[in-house]
Amino acid sequence: MKVLIIIPAYNEAQNIEKTVKDVKENTNYDYIVINDCSKDNTKEVCEKNNFNMLSLPINYGLTSGIQLGMKYAYQNGYDIAIQFDGDGQHQAKYLKDLVSKIENDNIDIAIGSRYVTEKKPVTSRMLGSRLITAIIKLTTFRTIKDPTSGMRAYNKKAILEFNCNASLTPEPDTIVYMIKKGLKVEEVQVEMKDREFGESYLNPIKSIKYMVNMLLSIIFIRAITRKNK
Repeated sequence: MKVLIIIPAYNEAQNIEKTVKDVKENTNYDYIVINDCSKDNTKEVCEKNNFNMLSLPINYGLTSGIQLGMKYAYQNGYDIAIQFDGDGQHQAKYLKDLVSKIENDNIDIAIGSRYVTEKKPVTSRMLGSRLITAIIKLTTFRTIKDPTSGMRAYNKKAILEFNCNASLTPEPDTIVYMIKKGLKVEEVQVEMKDREFGESYLNPIKSIKYMVNMLLSIIFIRAITRKNK
């Protein structure tokens, strides 16, 4: 089974070295860092450590970074591609569980979820996640407990979908799209750490805009997707 870990990175100079080290120490999978034209010295850190890296000429955003990684996976014949954040919050020791889920349970997409066996906290921060879970269940009749998780493993069928549809994103609306297309999606319990350095791109205002856009996308775009014949 040929596996590629896609690590999108934007201004992660303080985190990327530790992230790649974690991947190397805990898996024997290939990896590729997608440097999204970082303004800090992320690129220099990767070059200094001889990390496998593709560097974009301008800042295209997370979606383009994942799309590029998926094209790389498709063109190089990988069986599984894993989305893995470059900010140090994900833990590579769980990636084998995601791969095993796909290999052994005939699953197309395995999501690293914080809430399979653990209860989702009742906080204002989790309100958005709960809303997205509810809308996904309403539109697909499937319960995805951690829809915003950025740790996801995709098999060849899902990789092909990314390569055939440039509108797909590394966000919850794509999970809805995949389910509507007939792909099997399951969650695997993982733990995630707090970001040690840097800040999330989602401030309160951006978080609200993200939620509105995501809900609209799920309801009015992804929900009408038809299953492959």
